[in-house]
Amino acid sequence: MTLEAVPLDDRGLLLGDGLFETLLAVDGRLVLAEAHADRMVRGAAVLAIPAPTPEDFVACAATAVRAADLLDGRAAVRVTLTAGSGGRGLDRPATLTPRLFATAARSVKPSAPAALLIARTRRNAASPASRLKALAYLDNVLARREAAQAGADEAVMLNTEGAVACAAAANLFWIRNDVLFTPGPGTGRLDGIMAGQVADAAIGLGLEVREVSEGSESLEAAEAIFLTSSLIGVRPAYLAGQAPTVPHALIERLAAAVAHVT
Repeated sequence: MTLEAVPLDDRGLLLGDGLFETLLAVDGRLVLAEAHADRMVRGAAVLAIPAPTPEDFVACAATAVRAADLLDGRAAVRVTLTAGSGGRGLDRPATLTPRLFATAARSVKPSAPAALLIARTRRNAASPASRLKALAYLDNVLARREAAQAGADEAVMLNTEGAVACAAAANLFWIRNDVLFTPGPGTGRLDGIMAGQVADAAIGLGLEVREVSEGSESLEAAEAIFLTSSLIGVRPAYLAGQAPTVPHALIERLAAAVAHVT
């Protein structure tokens, strides 16, 4: 793995040929770093890119936190793996020399519920990239832009079949009759690190968790909605144009259950 500045012929820059992970650091401590490293290793296997060792991943992330002088408070740490340079056009060179690098920036945890817009931009559930933290995030960028232009905080992305898949930068859950719903893997949603923590916590609390393929009408009929990601933890949400729901006891219980990792 190389750590030098990224050159102009890097395949990640030119073609989105690579992966990234965004993890939280609190007072210099990397949160769930092994889980993020493992997800990058799994994604690299799908893309046939030599993966960093978990030790290299953690060391790279920790170096970025120190370099940014963010050893106190909350920081967002992005670790990027690219396929390196070489090849012509889409074709890779015979031997890849991947690049691994990281950056860190201050991260403030949002305190208010998120207003959600159902975006026009769709998620392609048939693409292997929909299940990876791939560098090609343009659809998510466009969906988030739609939300921002409408005055919302985050976008809900449906897949090409019209099923709820995810938010632009978060996993999505909703509650109905004390059952926790979340999009299933077939919808094209990412296997979220914090989403997994929340689902495990819910099962530990004796709650039923259902992975489903349902349209946006399920969000409209939900008692409550929330987002999860490594940076925000558990964040209550509501559909733009509807009144924000009052604090929901189940969301508060789940947030408390995963508070030790956020």
